[in-house]
Amino acid sequence: MALNRTQVTVMLGIAQTLSWASSYYLLAVLATPISQSTSTSYSLVFGAFSAALLVAAAVGPIAGRLIDRFGGRSVLLASNLVFACGLLMLSKATQTLHIFVAWAFMGVAMGSGLYEAAFASVVHLYGQDARPAITGITLFAGFASTVGWPLSSYLEGLYDWRVVCMFWAALHLLLGLPLNALLSRAKPTPREVIEEQKPLGAVSQGGNNVGISLKRTAYLMAYVFAASWFISTAMASHLPQILQASGATLAASIAAAALVGPAQVAGRVLEYSFLKKAHPLLSARLAILAHPLAAVCLGLAGAPAASIFAILHGLGNGILTIAIGTLPLKVFGSQGYGQRQGWLMVPARIVQAGSPFLFGLAVANWGSQALWLSSLLAISAFAALWSMRVSPQQ
Repeated sequence: MALNRTQVTVMLGIAQTLSWASSYYLLAVLATPISQSTSTSYSLVFGAFSAALLVAAAVGPIAGRLIDRFGGRSVLLASNLVFACGLLMLSKATQTLHIFVAWAFMGVAMGSGLYEAAFASVVHLYGQDARPAITGITLFAGFASTVGWPLSSYLEGLYDWRVVCMFWAALHLLLGLPLNALLSRAKPTPREVIEEQKPLGAVSQGGNNVGISLKRTAYLMAYVFAASWFISTAMASHLPQILQASGATLAASIAAAALVGPAQVAGRVLEYSFLKKAHPLLSARLAILAHPLAAVCLGLAGAPAASIFAILHGLGNGILTIAIGTLPLKVFGSQGYGQRQGWLMVPARIVQAGSPFLFGLAVANWGSQALWLSSLLAISAFAALWSMRVSPQQ
């Protein structure tokens, strides 16, 4: 029995929740026990994660090209196996080198098994009609931290961090593999329909050289994605500290920071319900301004605005996650989407690897005034989005 688009979206959404919970959100709970158990400094544990992001940046374009040619099933299945292998290696780590090797494997899986791969998989299936599926996948995966952090914490308290790694590895084999294997039963849009979709029609052709216009748009888009991921990762790493620097108590800072996850999901619901017919460029422009607006509120009101800051930042970040998938699809078309998406995300992966450290220096020196840095980045990204020109037909 063939699977319709809704069923594919649910299936990939659950699989993505597993992949994010067992990678990006793993060290928030396990970094300290791993550090203590292996006599590795806390910063080096996160250094291994940064190295994994660089590996993911290198793997992304390759995985995308394979998905463009063969579909997403094989690539996503392979990512589950590599995730399981990396997690099992991490569970056996006894020294710093073991941690880095394990996270190198995890980086391969992250570059071939997270959002970019899932987005490319549904674009390969549905072409320009993939936007609802992309939004739906992010809705599910938005709960990865909500599921992953408590579950990892509970198991770590009940057993130890090594058991947690083995647990997530087992889930990749027992849950992730079967879910991604079901992609073979997905009912795709006929290839002739997808191939008729114009890949270059979205870019305004008012200039003399369309190729230069497309290249310029790609560079601008890569910059926007890099800036937004730098901000997102910086806030994920330092938000409670920033809110404390603005005058909030530790308890209030943590409570406010916990609102970011639900706000991200709310932003995705907003995109799905009210912005689904809007051009992704408009969604991205509105979303990128949410962070500087949040910073203004915090700067003017101080600690009482901590929750407002978290909610506004989360709303914008949630919508941007979708725009990262839908904007290239709308502007460049579905042909070659996977490989193009992989290349567009290379700068984002690289800056994401350095974001916690670099923004940590800013917070250490400037306190809550470090938000000037992230806000200026967001405004520059808005300027890049504003300078993009698309045809009215798109």
